Amino acid sequence: MDIETIFSFFGVAVLLTLAPGPDILFVIAQSLSQGKWAGISTALGLCTGLVVHISAATLGVSAVIYQSALAFAAVKYAGAAYLLYLAWQAFNEKNADLAFGRQEPMAYFSLYKKGILMNVLNPKVSLFFLALLPQFVNQHAGHVPRQMLLLGAIFLVQALIIFTLVSIGAEKLRHLLLSNKRIAERINWLKGALFALIGIQIAFSERS
Repeated sequence: MDIETIFSFFGVAVLLTLAPGPDILFVIAQSLSQGKWAGISTALGLCTGLVVHISAATLGVSAVIYQSALAFAAVKYAGAAYLLYLAWQAFNEKNADLAFGRQEPMAYFSLYKKGILMNVLNPKVSLFFLALLPQFVNQHAGHVPRQMLLLGAIFLVQALIIFTLVSIGAEKLRHLLLSNKRIAERINWLKGALFALIGIQIAFSERS
């Protein structure tokens, strides 16, 4: 695989990661409600989930899921239901939970696990990789699975960097929001609304 192809893929990956979607909205929601480390913990979980999708696309498992309407629907609706459950939790959180410095290590690990679940339960991600990665693979160079894994690793690293930067930026916005008492009291409602939006987006998305 030549360096020009790698740079082309990197550019596409950055643009796709920055585009409004479930993952980046999930990171923003956690960062706004609990700070940058919550967002980064979530991002680590999401990127761990990407490992599953990249591996599935490389092995062709995604194609099997895509061909089975029942399997696709089951995974999709499970993911949507999980996000709506998180939205319900956010709507019922107490405002006291927004205080700075309250996040414990185990809570960060819980966010990491949520990130994994949220990503793994979105079948569109596997299909996305199944459609994207082969476009940048040179079949004449051989070792196609290895090339796909390399491209997947590039996507994963840039996604983690972007999600981390987004978390830092969202925390700065969080400080501004919390300086306004009326807005601060509704932060959890904002997070819940974002989770609900992501869940509905996944539930009503069509296979493409």
